[in-house]
Amino acid sequence: MKLFWRVYLWLFAAAMAAFLLAGVLADRTIRTVYREQVAAELQGQAEWMAGELGMNARLPAYDRLDARCKEAGRLAQIRVTAVLADGRVVGDSDAEPSAMENHGNRPEIREALAGGVGKSERFSDTQRRRLSYLAVPVRRDGKVVAAVRTSMPLADIDRALAATSRRVGLGVLAAAALFALAASVLVRQVSRPLEEMRSAAERMAGGDLRARVEVTTGGEEMRALGRALNRMGEQLGARMETITQQSNELKAVFGSMTEGVLAVDADGRVLNLNTAAAALLGVAPEQARGRMLEEVARHPDLQKFMQGVLASGQDAEGEIQLADERNLRLHGTTLEDAAGRRIGALAVISDTTKLKQLEKMRQDFVANVSHELKTPITALRGSVETLLDPERQDHGDDAHFIAMIGRQVERLWAIVGDLLSLSRLEHDGRSGRIPLEPGPLGDVLRRAAGNFAKAAEARRIAVSTECPEGLMATINAALLEQAVGNLIDNAIKYGGEGAQVAVTASADGAGLAIQVRDTGPGIEQRHLGRIFERFYRVDSARSRALGGTGLGLAIVKHIAQAHGGTVGVESTPGKGSVFTIRLPKR
Repeated sequence: MKLFWRVYLWLFAAAMAAFLLAGVLADRTIRTVYREQVAAELQGQAEWMAGELGMNARLPAYDRLDARCKEAGRLAQIRVTAVLADGRVVGDSDAEPSAMENHGNRPEIREALAGGVGKSERFSDTQRRRLSYLAVPVRRDGKVVAAVRTSMPLADIDRALAATSRRVGLGVLAAAALFALAASVLVRQVSRPLEEMRSAAERMAGGDLRARVEVTTGGEEMRALGRALNRMGEQLGARMETITQQSNELKAVFGSMTEGVLAVDADGRVLNLNTAAAALLGVAPEQARGRMLEEVARHPDLQKFMQGVLASGQDAEGEIQLADERNLRLHGTTLEDAAGRRIGALAVISDTTKLKQLEKMRQDFVANVSHELKTPITALRGSVETLLDPERQDHGDDAHFIAMIGRQVERLWAIVGDLLSLSRLEHDGRSGRIPLEPGPLGDVLRRAAGNFAKAAEARRIAVSTECPEGLMATINAALLEQAVGNLIDNAIKYGGEGAQVAVTASADGAGLAIQVRDTGPGIEQRHLGRIFERFYRVDSARSRALGGTGLGLAIVKHIAQAHGGTVGVESTPGKGSVFTIRLPKR
C-alpha cells in the first residue's frame, strides 16, 4: 500500500473515531440537557397551573377545576392533572376525572403529596402511550392538600431528540467530509515529496546516481530532507565515479600486466586472476573464479607453493616447471583485509622460459666461442713454440709451420670479423641506424651469386638466379647481398659436387620471399630449431674442415630482422634444403 493511503487511512480512521465519540457525547449531552429542560418546563407549568387553578387559597368546585385543567392543557399543549391528597383525580385536561382511577399510587403523585417534586416516565393507561410525568405539591397553611401533575408524551420528546441527533450526525458527517478533504490535501503535501524522494532513492539504488528530487511542497523539513538526499546523491555519484575510475585503472593495469597474477582466499579458492595468469595456466578467467585452485591448475608444485604461503603467512619465492617444459618464477605474498586479518594469498607469476633459453644460449655461446678460439690459438701456440725452440735442429719444415700459422690467423680473423659483424648488426638494428632504401632485388641476387661463381665452378655446382623484372624492395643492398651470399656459400660447401643451387625471388600477399634451394644432403629435423644460433653446427668436424666459423646463419637471421623480416628453413635429409628470407612490403 502506498504511503499516501497508509497515512491517510490511519489519520482518517483516528479522526472518524474522534468525531463519532464527540457526536455520541454531544448527543447524550443534548438529550440530558433537553430532558432537563423538558422537566424544568413541566415543573414550571405545574407550579404555574397550581397558581392558576387557585388551589393554594381554596379548593374550587370540582367541575370548575376540571374545566380549568382542560383550558390550561389546551393553552400549554401539555396534559394537566389535579389530584387530591387522597388520590382522587378532580381535574384532567385529556380525560374525565370521574372515569379515572385513583392516582394515589402513582410514583410522581406519591412524591408530590409527600412534599417533593415527583418525576417518572411510564406508559399511560388513559393515553395509551408513554408519557413523562412531573408533579408538584399544593400546600395550604403549610400542609399538602393536593398535587398538580403535568405530562408530555415521550414520543414528542423522542422526535425532538431524534431531530437533534440527526443534526448532530449531519454535523459530524459534514465535519468528517471537510476533514477528509483537508487531510487528503495535507497528507498529499507530505506523501508527494516523500514519494518523489522514494522514487529518486530507488533510481539511485538502481545505479542512476544522477537522479535528483525537486521538493517544492511539504514544508521546510521536507525541503531540507530533499536537499540532503540530493547532496547524498551528488556525493555518492562523485565517490562512485572515483571508485569506477580507480577500478577501471586497476583492471587495465591488472589486465595489461605481462606477469600473471593469481589470488586465492584462505580456503584455496580462486578470487581473481588476470589474462596473463590464465594464459600461463591454460584456463579461462571467468571459469576459474570461485573454484578451488586444484580444479583450475593441475600443477602440484604451484598448489604446494600457494599452500605454503597460506600456511606461513610470509612472502616466498619459488620456481616451477610445467609439463610443457615452461619455467615459471613465483613470488607469493599474503592478502590481508582492513583489520589486518589474513584472507588469502597472491602470487605473481613470471614466465622465465625465454630467459632460461637465453641463459643456455649464452652459456653455449661462451662455450662455443671458447672452443672455436681455443683450436686456432692452440695451433698457433704450438707452431710458434716449435719455431722458437732453440734446440730444434731441423728447420726444413719452417714453411709448414708458417703456413699453419697463416691459416689459423685467417680463421681467427674470420671469427672475429663475423663476431664484429654480428655485434654491429645487433646494435644498429636495435637503434634503427641501418639505412634502407628502394632498390631492384634482381641485382642483389645476381651479385651474390657472382661472388661465388668460382667456388661453384670448382665444385661443378650450377648456381641459377630467377627474379621478375622490375621487382623492387626497400633494402640495404650490401647487407642483403651478404645474407644471400652466406646462404649460397653454405649450399656450395655442403651440397657436394654436381649439386644444383637455385636462387629465386617472388612477391605474394604477405610481402617478398627470397629462396635459396639446394639439392644437397639436407638437415635432420632435430637441428632445424637451432640452426640459426651462433656457433651451432650440424656437423662440427666437416664445418671446420670447410673453413666455416659457425656464424654465417646467425648473421643471415640478424640481417633479415634488420629489414623487418624473418628467415626460415625447410629440409628433408637426402633431398636438400630451402632457406627463405621474407621481407615485408613497404
